[in-house]
Amino acid sequence: MKVSGKALRLAILLLLVSCGGGNYSAPRDLDNACSIVEQRPQYLDAMKRAEARWGVPVPVQMATIYQESKFIGNAKTPRKYALGFIPAGRRSSAYGYSQALDGTWDDYVEATRSFGARRNKIEDATDFMGWYMDQSERKLGISKWDAASQYLAYHEGHGGYSRGSHNEKAWLLRVAAEVAQRADQYQMQLIACGRI
Repeated sequence: MKVSGKALRLAILLLLVSCGGGNYSAPRDLDNACSIVEQRPQYLDAMKRAEARWGVPVPVQMATIYQESKFIGNAKTPRKYALGFIPAGRRSSAYGYSQALDGTWDDYVEATRSFGARRNKIEDATDFMGWYMDQSERKLGISKWDAASQYLAYHEGHGGYSRGSHNEKAWLLRVAAEVAQRADQYQMQLIACGRI
């Protein structure tokens, strides 16, 4: 049987697309840091590289990723609907593990010359997060170990945080406290299983 070059290229393309789509699903048992890194060792590798480069502890990164995307690599914000049923885009441009906004991601790419970086790659998302939190320490004086304040600056942006916009949002202060608690939990777990 003779196969044309066009048919062969199409078959190869379909094979690559089916294999290269990426596994963006969340790991099981998101309350157990040891289980997460056992299932996805590349997550821990990426976070350790970001910690070495930017000084942001692995548990702070993990807790922030949990809060932002629940470790779903292609997470997007919910859709908006006009009149309750007509799709009208998304609530924001936040995307990927870190839920980085388009403009902030572009700033990161430009500042770090990380051309080709993608928000749905854990290595790039953790590096972005490390870069952003490093900026939060430089601009706002927030310790990289202070998961709650780092999360508030991450959520509100540096300008919003410096204006104190988070202080008017009781729900956000509660979420930041939960991020800090989860960071502490993840740290104890990772120490117990010998991963940090």
